[in-house]
This record gives sequence, C-alpha cells and structure tokens, in this order.
Amino acid sequence: MANLQASFQTMAGLALGVTWLVIPGCAWVAAEGLESYRATAMVKFINPQSIASASQMPQPLLFDSVSDFSEGVAMVRLKARIGYVDATGNLGITVADPNVSAALDYAQSLAVARVGEYYGYLDRRGTWAIDVQFRQAKSFSEGLAAVQGGTKYGFINLPGEWVIEPQFDLAERFIEGRALVKVGDRYGYIDTQGRSVVAPGFRDAWSYSESLAVAKHDRLYGYVNREGEMAIAPRFDGAFSFSEGLARVRLGRQFGFIDPTGKLVIEASLAFATDFSAGLAAVLVGSKWGYVDRTGTRVIEPRFDYAADFSEGLAAVQIDGRYGYINPQGDWVIEPTYTNAGPFSEGWARVQIEEQWGFIDPSGHWLTGGWIQVRQFLASHTTVNPQDAARSHRIKAQ
Repeated sequence: MANLQASFQTMAGLALGVTWLVIPGCAWVAAEGLESYRATAMVKFINPQSIASASQMPQPLLFDSVSDFSEGVAMVRLKARIGYVDATGNLGITVADPNVSAALDYAQSLAVARVGEYYGYLDRRGTWAIDVQFRQAKSFSEGLAAVQGGTKYGFINLPGEWVIEPQFDLAERFIEGRALVKVGDRYGYIDTQGRSVVAPGFRDAWSYSESLAVAKHDRLYGYVNREGEMAIAPRFDGAFSFSEGLARVRLGRQFGFIDPTGKLVIEASLAFATDFSAGLAAVLVGSKWGYVDRTGTRVIEPRFDYAADFSEGLAAVQIDGRYGYINPQGDWVIEPTYTNAGPFSEGWARVQIEEQWGFIDPSGHWLTGGWIQVRQFLASHTTVNPQDAARSHRIKAQ
C-alpha cells in the first residue's frame, strides 16, 4: 500500500497549497528538529489546524474482500469481520454474529450467511432472520430459496417455512416461474408450487433465460421452452443462455450466436466469446480481446489482454496486467490502474489495488465515507474458535 498511501499524502499536500522541500538523507522533517532546520532550509511550515484538516481528507474505503452492490449495499470483509456498506460509504449493516465466516449479496432483503458448515439468512439489521440449519442455501428469488435439508434440496419461503419439501438431489433458484431440479442423474423443471412441469429427463440443463433453457439430449445441446418442448433441436457441442435475444453456441471448438429460432446469425468462427450485453459481445481473436455487434462486425478492435461484459455502460478490460474501463466506442473512461476489476452495479464497481478492494463510480472516484465507523468495526474483531462457532449452532443445524 506504500504507493497508494504516498499518493494520498501528495493529494493532501496539494490541497493545502504546501510546497515541500526534500532534504537529502532525511525523511519528513521531525517536529523536534524544526528549529535547527529553520535557519538552513527553505521549508514552509503549516499550523496544527491545517495538519488536522489534512488527516481528515476523504480516503478510499479499502477492505480484504468485497462483493457487488445489491439492494443498496455491498458485502465487505475486514480480517474476520463482515458487514455491508451503503452508497455513502457508511456501514449500513453490521453482521452481529461474529461466527459468520461468509455472506452473499442481499436478495429480497435477505442474505445467505455461513457459520461453520451450515447456512442461514441475515435480515437487513444483520441479525438472523432464518437461523443456521441448512447444509447448502441459495439466494432468494421470486419469494423462494433452494436449500439443502439433510441430503435433499427443497424450497423455503421468506419466513423460513418449507413450501416445497426436500426431495431433489440438486435445485437452482426460480427464474421466470421455473426452477431447475435434479433427480438422480437427470434434470427437469418445477413451478413455484413444486409441480413438475418438465419431467427430469435431460443429462444436463440450465436455468431459463428469455423463456428458453439449455438442455442436453444424448451428446448434443439444444433449447427447451417453458413447456419442456424442444424449441431448438440439439445439434450443438456446447450452448449457453440467451441474452439480449441471442445465445452463444459452440460447434466443434468454434463459437457463434443463434437467434430464438435456432438460426446462426453470427457464424461459428470465433475462438471464444461472451454473452451479449449493451449490444456487444467480447470475442477472442488470436491472443487479444475485442467486441462485435449483433451482426458479428468488429466494433472495438482486439487489443486487450482480457475483456468483460458491459454493465451500466462500461466494461472492465485488462491491458499490460492492469484493469480499467472503456465505453461502447472503445474509449478509455477510467485508465487501467487496478490489479483486478468487477462490473458496475448500482453505480459502483469493485476494484482491487495491490492487496485490497474498494469501490469506484463511473468517473473513477473512490467510495469514501465512514472511516471512523470502519475502524470501530475493525476494533470489535473477535477471534472465534471454529469448533466453538459450530457448537453454538449445532442444535439448530441438526
């Protein structure tokens, strides 16, 4: 963090209009040595009030790990403590239970959290809304969440009551009124009442997207509609979910795109590609990444070492080992200065600088705010023995 801290000190000095004189062989002039240097060096001294103001300048909120913003907050972790910051940089939610070792984004005002080997759900106060008791748990969607009770998966509602009893070997979240489930070694779909709408018969399948779902028949992939009818015949070696009216497919080792009728609108001639977002898809050409439009025309020439999907008008790209953000025209909006970068969500993107993570807005400004609150949060860190954590929830988890 030395470079980052040095930049903050420089910013503070510029803001105060201070001209610093670096004296060879010396660090910053120590307070007790001021008188001896007054007569020999052209140093401009600042009063204690200005020093106090400099120490209060906004600084980026940096954490050991973070998540994307969702429902107005983002998960942050400092050492072993977990909380959620809001868009003002304040800790809007502090997780009360120090035994929590991991937590996900909020979805429908509840967040999955783990204690030991079991999961429960936190409310917006950071306390348990649904206590720790599940071997696996997934985020809420359409009022239901897939959880593993014992060895089988079922679905609970927001109050934590079983709505669909545990009976599946695997279950995914509800999308468009359908949830992917697995029975034995076959996949099918159920509705929100737990009724089978597509009997488990596929060797592999994905969740629905734009009313179609990837399904594998024998060795090839196609797409089924909401009634389970094969809408696009299985003829692809690989297939992916629809996004913005087009879906990625693989023929042999090459990628292309189809429309909802199954017609190839971009020929399978790409070494690799991502899904469409904001009308563009990232594609790999040789060893470099660029972007094509819905006709397959290159609109941003391949020049990046890596390129991600567009989100909220910007895309994270990597060049010379650093990440920045470009607009749909391929222009730099935020210069590549980060060691890692995520998508924009609710106006903020998570970025990594050296070993820590923070958030920036579309102008590249850091999220700053409640440093005092964050320090207090850190100071409240309590080391928890994993065995003690598991023991404290054991009765509820059984």
